[in-house]
Amino acid sequence: MAGGEQRRKEIAALLKMSEFPVSGQKLAEKFGVSRQIVVRDIATLKAQGLDVLSTNRGYYVETRQRCSRVVKVRHTDEETQDELLTVVDLGGVVVDVFVKHRVYGKLCAPLNIATRLDVQRFLDDLHSGKSTPLKNVTASYHYHTIEAGTEEVLDAIVDALREKKFLADRLYYEEKD
Repeated sequence: MAGGEQRRKEIAALLKMSEFPVSGQKLAEKFGVSRQIVVRDIATLKAQGLDVLSTNRGYYVETRQRCSRVVKVRHTDEETQDELLTVVDLGGVVVDVFVKHRVYGKLCAPLNIATRLDVQRFLDDLHSGKSTPLKNVTASYHYHTIEAGTEEVLDAIVDALREKKFLADRLYYEEKD
């Protein structure tokens, strides 16, 4: 087996076993290669069918069975923390955020927020002034793909979001999405 092939096999095994994302820098150091080589290795693993997810903290492979649901929500910038904590505190993961813009179409960004620490890091990034929330381009209406271990957990998350009045009704033409 060639060096690159063996390295990719070991990277895949390491990512499958890790409970937390592994940074590209750590992978580069472990295997004695550059970050660019790691990025290429990850792309190759994805092309070979490995479901490698990328986050701002590193790479991981989701090995647990997950249920998912898309919710349409609306809230103020100040309520963003409450919305995200509602999901993670009940055991969910905020996979992404997307909006449906009338000119640009669907705009989507991966989030992969699973813990209170992830929420804080996300909010710190927003408060740094680098950018504003994606929801602000559509009068605060936006969608999240939410994952959880069971449908019951997803139901509890949706109920909590509804109770806090964060859920927004889908319009008739959105029902097919």
